[in-house]
Amino acid sequence: MSYYRGSESKREQFRRYLEKAGVLDTLTNVLLFAVLVALYEETEKPNNALDFLKHHLGVAGVETADAEALRLGVSELQQKCDLLTEENKELRKRLLQYEPTPEDGAAE
Repeated sequence: MSYYRGSESKREQFRRYLEKAGVLDTLTNVLLFAVLVALYEETEKPNNALDFLKHHLGVAGVETADAEALRLGVSELQQKCDLLTEENKELRKRLLQYEPTPEDGAAE
């Protein structure tokens, strides 16, 4: 765990160094400028300029259709997990009927 904290500390120090040197501001401005130029050069302007910026900066996240498919998959897996958990409980109950308990003298 100390290794993780040490590397995190180095990253934080490096980030502060870049920030202090003005590198982060410059990179941010250059990237933003490039995206704004791309938006300017679009022949058909998008309906939502903010979505365009997010998409081109790589912060758009998961596509809506993909997110919905993932939600559906999670829901199906949760239902399957619930069914298997119930089946497991039932099988454990049935198994206990055939296993002797310690108080029945099985430990002797």
